Amino acid sequence: MPEALTRDTRKARGAFFTPAPIAKSIVDWAVRCASDRILDPSCGDAAFLLPAATKLLTLSAVSCAGGPGPNFRAQINGVDIDSPTAKTARERLTTIGVEARIEVSNFFDLPANAVYDAVIGNPPYIRYQGFNGTSRTAAREAAARAGVSLTALASSWAPFIVHASQFLRPGGRLGFVLPTELLSVNYAAPIRRFLFNSFASIELVFFERLVFKEAEANVILLLADGYGGSTSHATIRRARDESDLSNLSSPSSAADPENTWSPLNPEGKWTELLAPAPARAKLAVLRNRAALTPLSEWGSIRLGAVTGNNSYFTLSPLHARELALERRDLVRISPSGSAHLHGLSLTSAMLTRLGKRERGTLLFRPREPLSFAAKSYVQMGREIGVDLAYKCRARKPWYIVPLPPVPNLLLTAMNTDSPRIVANAARVHHLNSVYGVYLLDGLVQLGTELLPLAGLNSASMLSAELSGRSYGGGILKLEPREMCTWLVPSPRLIRERAEELRSIKGEVGRYLRRGQFLQAIEAVDGALGLTDTKYGSSDVDSLFSAAVSIACHRKDRGRRQREKT
Repeated sequence: MPEALTRDTRKARGAFFTPAPIAKSIVDWAVRCASDRILDPSCGDAAFLLPAATKLLTLSAVSCAGGPGPNFRAQINGVDIDSPTAKTARERLTTIGVEARIEVSNFFDLPANAVYDAVIGNPPYIRYQGFNGTSRTAAREAAARAGVSLTALASSWAPFIVHASQFLRPGGRLGFVLPTELLSVNYAAPIRRFLFNSFASIELVFFERLVFKEAEANVILLLADGYGGSTSHATIRRARDESDLSNLSSPSSAADPENTWSPLNPEGKWTELLAPAPARAKLAVLRNRAALTPLSEWGSIRLGAVTGNNSYFTLSPLHARELALERRDLVRISPSGSAHLHGLSLTSAMLTRLGKRERGTLLFRPREPLSFAAKSYVQMGREIGVDLAYKCRARKPWYIVPLPPVPNLLLTAMNTDSPRIVANAARVHHLNSVYGVYLLDGLVQLGTELLPLAGLNSASMLSAELSGRSYGGGILKLEPREMCTWLVPSPRLIRERAEELRSIKGEVGRYLRRGQFLQAIEAVDGALGLTDTKYGSSDVDSLFSAAVSIACHRKDRGRRQREKT
């Protein structure tokens, strides 16, 4: 990148330096003939076009369909929005004797021209917050002309895929570096469908390690061949990092069954691809044989109360006494957050200890008629503007927080490792920092006693990593819909293994108190019998390794983000 283009400027434009081995691997896959016409629609300083031109020059010396002829001229075109960067690209290509046409323009302003054999590059990655105004409008209109409707939440790379494809001739190839968001975000659903409906072959390359350290983002390589066709499956390849890409130097051979993935619905999430094939197969067997079931089959899941101002409405016992609030003015709650929900149960004794540590274990929710102390506290709330908060303004009276019923189980939404199911032995209400699980009739006793324990297993841990999404700091979050589909041991399996589970309950509790989460997972795997042959020949190690690997990757990315701030 030119020095004039600073790191902050590149970030604003979604432009990040592409490691040379990645650019070369895509070029080696995409450029196959000396007569190929090549386009990079976000060419930067020619990170892709330079190796593409070099390969075209090499190919010109050998026989190819149509032959290059004595007057061979590399067909290299590029687009970049930054004039100095485009100038640098031209100069770099000139040094190897290639005159390329590098257009300075917003790519979305260019009309489609379906003449290229290969479109390659690293599209800009700008989140919707920064991708706005005329640029976003032009991008969405370009995608719409190709029959793809995108929401206003789409990041810049999504319409880039669609518009870039319109520059391909029939049978052409698309080779892009993309964020792993392609696999999971809702706004990418039309893109996922578009790829399967528009290309005869799709390959996805995953990296075990972070390869874009400056961007702090996980990426995949999209290698889509045969534009104008369609497919029902994708080929999955894995590399340790950018140095491990030599296997991509030639076009795909016949599909390897172990690395072939056929989605039931291409529009749905592709996050299961983050796990290697053996782990995915084991997870599928466990579900198909009713060892695992979505959490929603145990009961319903609800977010907790939304106060509108936790610092006002949640009180420690000491603070409540200082305010002279009466018992009828207060409701017991699980404190805000979920750090205290790391064991198998939340008991009244634990709640008392949390209260002594000045945690907000009480919710101000007075009964009518208001006590003198409650009236005083309501007046104080008005004086500091609590009643003007959005949630407070929307309810009458503003100081009565709507409460869902007391749940059987508490379920963590934001997690460092994996979601924790905790028995609500204290019978307290919950705030919206956690979910409440309301068990079905007939499952209350079993679920309360053993589901918090049984949920600590490799299969459920992996399912959470594949269902959820990583937030700032490497935190794993599952939204309500994702939590409903989270795979946990079925009632049938827990009944079958109840004796074994009860025998390790004390041991697992000690592991959790000591922070030995993975040891707890291994103990529960054994008690559940996940290695039994009836659940497939593959042992549980594939699940455990995949879950730990994905979680470590997520945490490492979070650590790097924290170090940058």
